[in-house]
Amino acid sequence: MAPSSTARLSTADLTVPPAPPPAWPGAEVPVTGGAVFVRTTPFAGSPDAPRERALYVHGLGGASTNWTDLAGLLAVRCEGWALDLPGFGRSRPPSSGSYSVRGHVRAVVDVLEHVVAQPGPGQGRPVHLLGNSLGGLVSLLAAARRPDLVATLTLVSPAMPVYRVPQALGRALLLLLLPGAPTLAERRLARVPPEQTVRGVLAVCFGEPARVPRERLDAAVEEARERAAQTWANRSLALSMRGLITSYLRVGRANAWRLARSLRVPTLVVWGDRDRLVDPRLAPRVAAAVPGARLLVLETVGHVAMLEAPEETARAVLGLLEDDLLEDDLLEDTGGDARQDADGGTPGPTQARAG
Repeated sequence: MAPSSTARLSTADLTVPPAPPPAWPGAEVPVTGGAVFVRTTPFAGSPDAPRERALYVHGLGGASTNWTDLAGLLAVRCEGWALDLPGFGRSRPPSSGSYSVRGHVRAVVDVLEHVVAQPGPGQGRPVHLLGNSLGGLVSLLAAARRPDLVATLTLVSPAMPVYRVPQALGRALLLLLLPGAPTLAERRLARVPPEQTVRGVLAVCFGEPARVPRERLDAAVEEARERAAQTWANRSLALSMRGLITSYLRVGRANAWRLARSLRVPTLVVWGDRDRLVDPRLAPRVAAAVPGARLLVLETVGHVAMLEAPEETARAVLGLLEDDLLEDDLLEDTGGDARQDADGGTPGPTQARAG
């Protein structure tokens, strides 16, 4: 595998709000086997700025609200859509009752098709796809399955197949493979108060939990209370965890590492060096697996860089989008030689680090 190249940070003017903005509004979108709740972020760029579209996919136990801050910053260039995967956030469980990674991929592809078809600037054009953790794995698989729908791919600590259980999760994760274990996990999760759930998530997912704004903490507790009132919430989490582990056993053409090597869309990999859920040592391996991918490692950041370091993450994403547009312009001018050179070149061995 070739070494990854440096993530370029854009110098575009970003309007960073003085306080965290509230969650963006949303509505249900039909998908195979039901519907999912999708939040939308309006375009906020200048009239002469490029106007594109982005889709955001959250991780295991997360929701579309995980992308509120980043989607707001990227609105200078992109209209945003952020979905709640089936059984998460405000999305009801899939009619099949299955929470396989394949099922989540189908839902993301359905929403991608929905976004591409929306009228207005950008209609009919591929979408910038961003995913975190489980959503990162799902986004990678969706891009491999339907590259015609994806303009660029951003993977934030993607949950790529590994065969060593993270210390933060322990052996309890592997027990989910046993018959009846998801039901036991569901009952155990139901006994945890929302406030304790949030504290546990912060401790595991954030590099510096004490830096989480009070507004975000209060919103997370309220969201956990809303989630606790859903009869399917804990089962969705337990079965999705089981589906993720099961997906790691897939071999051959369906293996995520093999599919990563087949990708040809411009890709950015973002990781926090304090990630306790997906080993940061995987970062250069993932970036090297995707041809031409860029890598950004953020110091003192954990598993959810879009929440902990939204501005740095936004600048790396915008750098990817700006260069992709420039490359497309060169492609038109040269009749295809520029893209061929870009794909065939050997990227440098360095990676960007931001602190």
